Amino acid sequence: MGRRILNDALRSIVNAEKRGKATVELKPISIVISSFLNIMKYRGYIKNFEVFDPHRVGRIKVELQGRVNDCRALTYRQDIKANDIEKYKTLKLPTHQWGYVVISTPDGILDHEEAIRRNVGGQVLGYFH
Repeated sequence: MGRRILNDALRSIVNAEKRGKATVELKPISIVISSFLNIMKYRGYIKNFEVFDPHRVGRIKVELQGRVNDCRALTYRQDIKANDIEKYKTLKLPTHQWGYVVISTPDGILDHEEAIRRNVGGQVLGYFH
């Protein structure tokens, strides 16, 4: 169930970017979505996001920057070792210059660069570029 919610949220972001919208509202929300958006914000792909009423159904308002080309969540589980992250990144991302793979690790939800730095593997949640 959680991966479907993440996929719907990421597809909403991509569709809003393609239509030239400045903001998009995501419903329903989860902690995984906020962590994924935190990574996107840290890497400069979105301006900001704000969580409203997180204890109920809630919603997230995301301010877009126009940098997201594609953003997907994997709906199946894909375990990945720390040694195989670089190989997986070259398969999924179009070039070496931009894009990030987001991984759920024992240290939390990290992008592939941070996971390589900490030498941890985990499950691939999705990617964006």
